[in-house]
Amino acid sequence: MSKIKAPKGAPFARILGVGGYRPVRVVPNEVILETIDSSDEWIRSRSGIETRHWASDEETVAAMSVEASGKAIADAGISADQIGAVVVSTVSHFSQTPAIATEIADKLGTNKAAAFDISAGCAGFGYGLTLAKGMIVEGSAEYVLVIGVERLSDLTDLEDRATAFLFGDGAGAVVVGPSEEPHIGPTVWGSEGDKAGTIKQTVPWDRFKVGDVSDLPLDSKGEIKFPAITQEGQAVFRWAVFEMAKVAKEALEASGLSPDDLDVFIPHQANERIIDSMVKTLKLPGHVTVARDVRTTGNTSAASIPLAMERLLATGEAKSGDTALVIGFGAGLVYAATVVTLP
Repeated sequence: MSKIKAPKGAPFARILGVGGYRPVRVVPNEVILETIDSSDEWIRSRSGIETRHWASDEETVAAMSVEASGKAIADAGISADQIGAVVVSTVSHFSQTPAIATEIADKLGTNKAAAFDISAGCAGFGYGLTLAKGMIVEGSAEYVLVIGVERLSDLTDLEDRATAFLFGDGAGAVVVGPSEEPHIGPTVWGSEGDKAGTIKQTVPWDRFKVGDVSDLPLDSKGEIKFPAITQEGQAVFRWAVFEMAKVAKEALEASGLSPDDLDVFIPHQANERIIDSMVKTLKLPGHVTVARDVRTTGNTSAASIPLAMERLLATGEAKSGDTALVIGFGAGLVYAATVVTLP
């Protein structure tokens, strides 16, 4: 018989507060058209994107995260020293170690909170939310801060017609805490590594070691390009529309709900055509509010779901207590879907 004492966590967990930060600079499609042969009409019809935000040198991954987190902590009605763990999902923190989460935890004034980064691309928020729920129910933390943050402008090839218009910067954060009722449903998540090549970094960092760089990609000036995110657009579109609709349905079923029970749908803000196709495939009723933050924020990867959630609540399009289906999907290919009660 085990001598280990059983953990005393909360019965359930819920999102208690949300916050977001969008960089000051707003970049319209006209700026993107300076480096690719396209048109504003083509970009809007292909993606729905009208503008995106790009960070300045001062708007670092850490700085944006601290701003978003401060809002989430205030919204949750707690203090930073009550945060027991900080989970940061990002692919654009360029120092391999230490984790940026440790710097964020310190700047927020937590009391030596556990802190770590995860890399799950556009599904990262869902992964972080699932980890937070587990920590609270298990009892290793009372409150967990989950952050999705990206500076994808640093990983954008502005000469790549297929991706130059897609990406934006920003940070979204939520505080997850204890609950007497279930407000975060079971997570349906997974990966399809056989499709990993459909979204990837063009060049791995180790290629920049001293040595032969003769086959590295060059820009229009003949200079070596910084690594960027590239994707096979049609393959990703088909996968997202057909396979992720199935995952979304599984998440609803796992929570014991049907589309009619939903108030809000917050998919990863990858592309408005994907969002529209998912809404159609899921047969969502007309009363369901659908997040379309992609139009003015672009694709911010791990930050897109919390940023969209924050905007819906701020504008009154969604309200506290609404039932929302959230689903993230992206590089890996990885995915995570669950049903939550909005804070």
